[in-house]
Amino acid sequence: MSSLIGRLALVTGGGSGIGQATCRILAREGASIIVADRASKNVQKTLQSIQSDTTQNHLGLEMDVAKATSVEDALKNTLEKYAKPPSIIVNCAGITRDNFLLKLSEEDFDEVINVNLKGTFLVTKIFTNSIVQNGINNASIINIGSIVGDYGNLGQTNYSASKAGVELLTRTASKELGNLGIRVNVILPGMIRTPMIDAVPPKVQEKFKELIPMKRFGNAEEIAEVIAFLASDKSSYMNGATIKVTGGF
Repeated sequence: MSSLIGRLALVTGGGSGIGQATCRILAREGASIIVADRASKNVQKTLQSIQSDTTQNHLGLEMDVAKATSVEDALKNTLEKYAKPPSIIVNCAGITRDNFLLKLSEEDFDEVINVNLKGTFLVTKIFTNSIVQNGINNASIINIGSIVGDYGNLGQTNYSASKAGVELLTRTASKELGNLGIRVNVILPGMIRTPMIDAVPPKVQEKFKELIPMKRFGNAEEIAEVIAFLASDKSSYMNGATIKVTGGF
């Protein structure tokens, strides 16, 4: 039997990459999915890809995680449709604006921090308040960090800092929310085949592959399967954990 039947899951950044794969995997496991993304076209594409089971009741939302009013509107729409908040929250929304430190603009620094770190904070805070208010005491929040948040990466001062922040936000939130029955864990993907990686020049991609013992990039589904595990009761005693999915990088 699928492990998430009857559960409601919010996936930010659900329109592409790891977020889209997560929507498919969680839907496969029986969850009803709230697909949230800034790009409404991508939301519709994801919804179409998971609509095969008519017993599940999915929802698509256009949401900007960096704006509190947008996140609050998303929660309002969720409560109107389901009369309850999601008990699974996956913070996948993320962007890059790469450049070397000495050339990086203040605007590009701010935008990456606002989406990747502040966005994770806003979604977690606003939806968790509703979880607590509705008396849900078995919830799982899964945040997506990055291995470069641990080690840094050339040309990614802003991205590395934002993802390091997500990891520490996760650890602190897990200490504050654990006694409320809310688990918070973070996954650090390595080089995963997504639109973000596809934008990297082929020569640079090959150099990265040489640093990976498995000699290949990961697939978005390989991250989504770990997310499904953390969302389920199979990981019921995991809280504040950092899981690296990197092929050994």
